Amino acid sequence: MRLILARHGQTSSNVDHLLDTAVPGADLTSLGRDQSEALAEALESESIDLIVTSTLVRTQQTAEPLAAALGLEPWVRDGAREISAGVYEMRGDGEAVRAYLELMVAWLEDLDTRLPDGESGNEFYARYDAVIEEVAASGAETAVVISHGAAIRCWVAGRATNIGPEFTTSHELNNTGVVVLDGDPERGWTVLTWEGEPVGGAEMEGAPGPAGETARV
Repeated sequence: MRLILARHGQTSSNVDHLLDTAVPGADLTSLGRDQSEALAEALESESIDLIVTSTLVRTQQTAEPLAAALGLEPWVRDGAREISAGVYEMRGDGEAVRAYLELMVAWLEDLDTRLPDGESGNEFYARYDAVIEEVAASGAETAVVISHGAAIRCWVAGRATNIGPEFTTSHELNNTGVVVLDGDPERGWTVLTWEGEPVGGAEMEGAPGPAGETARV
């Protein structure tokens, strides 16, 4: 199947560089809503059968223009939410940001690692995998999952067969940035494009990949 992972539009927490990972989270800014409209336009050539969002309101707001254009009712799944910042929730200072980024680096060696009051890598992958498995089992040929920057980058790094952490840590995923994959949970997933840039072959050029303001989470 064709799996399109899209980051939500800009929020006030993005503007202020805050670790906003808990439900319900911040609303989209005016720019974020414009980005959501642009995302729907960028994906209009895709034959989308299913839209999934997380339980954070910014992903649901990002999905609204696309869902309206396609006449689809998005699935809302908690498993697609952002990686928990634990005790660093709603902080944007250097200590908090470093701890959050170091968590994902630590997961390369030990998936039991967690921030205080946060989740482990095993817990993250279990919940995110469950969403993707449900999407794959739905019979949809093309599905869009509107999720979060750190969550998408970590999941792709751990589950894609053609790229790994070296790629995802060196490539940003901007607001409403898109990662397109092909595959299924049994065969694995191949990244086709990252924000519109082909991964592994010039023949893939031209796939959509809208992007907005750069933000950390």
